[in-house]
This record gives sequence, structure tokens and C-alpha cells, in this order.
Amino acid sequence: MKQFPQSKALKRLPDQFFATLIDKLAAFEKEATMEVLNLGQGNPDQPTPNHIVESLQQASENPEYHKYPPFHGFDFLKNAVSEYYQREYGVDIDPKTEVAILPASKTGLVELCQCLLDPGDIALVPDPGYPDYWSGIEMVGAEMKSMPLLEENDFLPDYDQIDEESFQKAKMMFLNYPNNPTGAIADREFFERTIAEAEKNDVCVIHDFAYGAIGFDGKKPLSFMEVDGAKNVGVEVYTMSKTYNMAGWRVGFAVGNPSVIEALELIQDHYFCSLFGALQEASATALLSSQACVHELRDTYEERRDLLVTGLKEAGYNVMPCKGSFFVWLKVPEGYDSQSFADALLQKVGLFVAPGVGFGTHGEGYVRIGLNNSEEKLQESVRRFEEFLSSTEA
Repeated sequence: MKQFPQSKALKRLPDQFFATLIDKLAAFEKEATMEVLNLGQGNPDQPTPNHIVESLQQASENPEYHKYPPFHGFDFLKNAVSEYYQREYGVDIDPKTEVAILPASKTGLVELCQCLLDPGDIALVPDPGYPDYWSGIEMVGAEMKSMPLLEENDFLPDYDQIDEESFQKAKMMFLNYPNNPTGAIADREFFERTIAEAEKNDVCVIHDFAYGAIGFDGKKPLSFMEVDGAKNVGVEVYTMSKTYNMAGWRVGFAVGNPSVIEALELIQDHYFCSLFGALQEASATALLSSQACVHELRDTYEERRDLLVTGLKEAGYNVMPCKGSFFVWLKVPEGYDSQSFADALLQKVGLFVAPGVGFGTHGEGYVRIGLNNSEEKLQESVRRFEEFLSSTEA
């Protein structure tokens, strides 16, 4: 069969880290003689709350939604996003000029690179960080400048360590708090410094707020938009996936700087005709209804975190403080790197975790563990971690 060559843009793309992980797990499970416990993915394990599902079911019968939706999304969803930000964060968002509806936040993050970067431009990227940031940057032929996230800095980038030339040439900066993969959170002082640097260097800040509803120990994660000046220098990207267990629904939105929102809507005019109207109505229901389900979900993750972190510490592992998201960032034992430790856990005790190096060079020496399993499975995971450590010490 004739083989047609791929474009240079496709050839520049890095391997899709999570797709590779899933393929590796599937191959192992075919031959495995034990049940594999999957701690490597960030896929919510709970169902979407009933009131949201029922809203979709009812809305899907509306014949108006069987037609093409408005290109930029229905006004009622943009109004719901605006109301959500006012209620949750005290932030005024103009639904007409400061909200873009996205077919999943992942898509929006890649689109933003296409909107704002040209070949040779520099984008500042957290390391470790969400690998799909790289995909958008490589797609347009731009360059990445790594911002190391180190334990001694509470996994926040140190702007003093970024050379002035790179900062001046940078067009975009990705941030993500609560952070995937480290579980760190950002405070107001850090965001204020970020805004000052962005103003000084004319950098657009893209804050990935995917885990915005998941903060622990009584601390609600701070929205970038809550800080004075944030809207002037960037946007915040939100997803329904984590907050409402709607990962399969593929609904997200961006809020903030009107010029960036306009660019997002322009590129989406050429890619999509927005989302199925019933999806939009159900998403508005989620944003405007009681948030009790969100609070219950956060409490569930906090209970799971406490169970896992306490068990791992008692077993002798070095666990990083997990202040938000639904991930635990674990230092690998002496004698391993992140990949060899992940491989050994899978082969010896059937635990599947994500090697930290897959999130960037500064993720080396760690693995990421997801809290997307029942307490029973997490307890069994702790037992297997103990078994692994005992077998290596014997």
C-alpha cells in the first residue's frame, strides 16, 4: 500500500506520553498472572453526578440541539461560566468577550500555541509539567524554555533563574496549580510576581486550572484570575473533567484576556462548530447547581491521599507534600531512576505508576501516583509497595 509522508509538523511532535503508558499497561496485562493496580492515569473513577447526567438526557431530546450550535457556543453556557467565577472566586468575567468554550481543555491548550506562537518563538514551560504543553509548542515550530519545579522551591518556578534574554524573547508561559504531577499549589505572592514578570516582558500567561476544585487541608486553590492584573496578561483554562467527573464529556472553557479569547474563538471557527447543545446545557447545570457533589469529591480525594501518604511513609517511602490535585509525587528509592522503578513495580508487584521523567527532565527521580482508585485498592497498593521494599531489602 502506498505510504504518504507525514507533515513536518507531525514529525516534530513528541511521543504521546499517556498513550504510550496505556499501551505498555495493556501489553503487560495480556501476560500478567496477577491483577494489575493502575495508579498511573489521571482518569476520575467516580461517575458523573446524577443531576448532570439527567440534564444531558433531557436536553438531548430538544430538537434545537440537533442543529448546528452557534460557532462560539451558547450564551447560556458563557453566562454560567461568568456566574461560576463570580460565585466561587469573586471575579467579574464578561461572558461576551472573556469566555471561550472549548472541546476539552487539552484541545484549548494546544490551540493557544497556534494562536500566539510563531516558528522560533519561545514558550516558558514548567518542568515537570503536563506533556501536552510540548505538543502545541512543537506543532507550531516554537521553542521551549524549561522552568524547573524543585522541591526546595515548593515546586514553583524561580523566575530569578530564568535568563533575561529568554524572558524577553518569550511569548507565552504555561503554569498549572494545583499542579500535575507534583500536587503543589500556588499562593497569591507567586501569582503577583508572575503578573509583574509577564507585564515587564510582554508574556502571555496560560494558567491551566484543571484541578482548581481539588485543594486539601481546608485550603481552596487560588484562581489566577483572582489576582489583580491577571486578566491583563493572560487566561485561565478550566475543565469540567476533574471537578464534576466529566472526563469523557470533553468540555472545557478559557476565561480572561479578551484578545486571547478572540484568537481562540477565531481558530475554533476553522476547526469546530462548538459542542452538542445538550452537552453545553448539562455543563451549565453543573456550574450553576449545588456544589455539594464537588465538596464530597474533594473530601474523597483527601481521605484517599491521607490513606496512601500515611501508608507509604510508614512503609519507608519519601512522599512529597500533596496540597492539591489528585496525584501523589513519590521519590524513587535509592538505586533506581523513575523508569526503572516504575518498571520494577509493575513486574514484581503489579503496580502501574507514571515515571516522573515522562513529565520532563526535572521529573527524574520521582513517580506519579493517582488517587483514582477505591480505598480498598489503595490499601492493597500500600501493601504491595511494602512488599516491594521488603523484597529489595532482603
